[in-house]
Amino acid sequence: MDYTSALHHVLGMADLERMTDPPGKRPRYDLTRMESLMARLGDPQKRVPTVHVTGTKGKGSTSAMIASILGSCDFSVGLFTSPHLHTMRERIQVCGQPLSEQAFADAVAQVWPTVEAMANGDSPERVTTFETLTAMAFSVFADRKLDFQVMEVGMGGTLDATNLVEDPLVCVITSISLDHTAVLGNTVEEIARDKSGIIKPGAIVVTAPQTPSVIEILGEACANVGATLVNVGEVYSWRGGEWSLKGQEFEVDGPNGSWRGWMPLLGKHQLENAVCALAAAEALAERGVTLPHQKVVEGLEQVYWPGRLEVLQESPLVVVDGAHNPYSTEQLVLAVQRHFPVERCILLFGASLGHDLTGIVAALTELAPTAVIATTSRHPRSVPLDRLMQEFRDVGMPVQWGGEVSKGLELAKQIAETGDLILATGSLFTAVEVREQLKGIPPEEYPEFQDVRFSSKVR
Repeated sequence: MDYTSALHHVLGMADLERMTDPPGKRPRYDLTRMESLMARLGDPQKRVPTVHVTGTKGKGSTSAMIASILGSCDFSVGLFTSPHLHTMRERIQVCGQPLSEQAFADAVAQVWPTVEAMANGDSPERVTTFETLTAMAFSVFADRKLDFQVMEVGMGGTLDATNLVEDPLVCVITSISLDHTAVLGNTVEEIARDKSGIIKPGAIVVTAPQTPSVIEILGEACANVGATLVNVGEVYSWRGGEWSLKGQEFEVDGPNGSWRGWMPLLGKHQLENAVCALAAAEALAERGVTLPHQKVVEGLEQVYWPGRLEVLQESPLVVVDGAHNPYSTEQLVLAVQRHFPVERCILLFGASLGHDLTGIVAALTELAPTAVIATTSRHPRSVPLDRLMQEFRDVGMPVQWGGEVSKGLELAKQIAETGDLILATGSLFTAVEVREQLKGIPPEEYPEFQDVRFSSKVR
């Protein structure tokens, strides 16, 4: 099997990431199918010590930080994250590198006979794309006998495909806010209960600062299974220092010492994520893992997590960020105001279905952009342009039709003057296409995305 064939196999399955069907028409959403799949594969998820990470905002960044810290300390580390930026292979990384095309194809070939057997059995079970990718990650990490695996939850926690890990060393729960409400619940408390499902007996659970009601829910979940809760908002303090367009200094004080260093990520929210990663490192040290202090600091210095408040060009300034809910957009606005205090901001915006578009747009009003250019990415879940434009008109913001992201970017560059900021945001997919345009990265094509159900993105 080659890489193109492997992609076709994986993307030809039920894909909850890109479905716009009502929940009642989607494939069954629970863990019995995943349990069966992993059991048939020999339960590889049980063979590698695990750090399990969930949350609404920052779980990908925090996962990358933890993996980088462990790698800096000379451990072999697997990292599973979603979604990807430019290639599906990014989702499964070994020692900081995405799988090669052949390794990805080999991983698909390894799990595919089991996937087919389940689909053709007496009680047919159609495994989803995300379940297959998760199974591939567990299998690759186990086959390579890695020291650790850092698993980012895809969505929620309780019923996520990654939640077959029975005894994680550390669970991390980053900031919880409203997102994916159609699946996870309409309040932060409901979402917190779902995400607390990753908490297992005996685990150390690190949580970012949360509302009191969320902390109470997480505390109860820990008490119920004998896990230990570490609330970084109570036992750690942190502050940012000097910064440039390439990163920022940090200072963190914790119960077991202090850290001073630099990381190539901007924004106060990334400082919070870094503290969660450092708390996870301390929790691993309590488990007997040797993590030299300076190596931990170097791990944060070396973290690579593009597409998040990333500066792609300096004149005019072009910044991309994958903020896709009101809370993350609020954090983005604060970061832009701190790090890029320019007079004129041109907003290049494209969003995905299933998120609180009205709330995102409301948060962006604080930037008072000179112009808003509405765009649609090639992803099948991108919001139609007419709806985007109406949302901005409703709050009195000047909005223009931008068409595809690449065309919208060209329009933004025509409008921009030296010293202006072009901010591309609304979804990670928008950020991705701007990165491709400016860095000359060829897009990975997915013919399966051209389903007729999604043919009317631009109306």
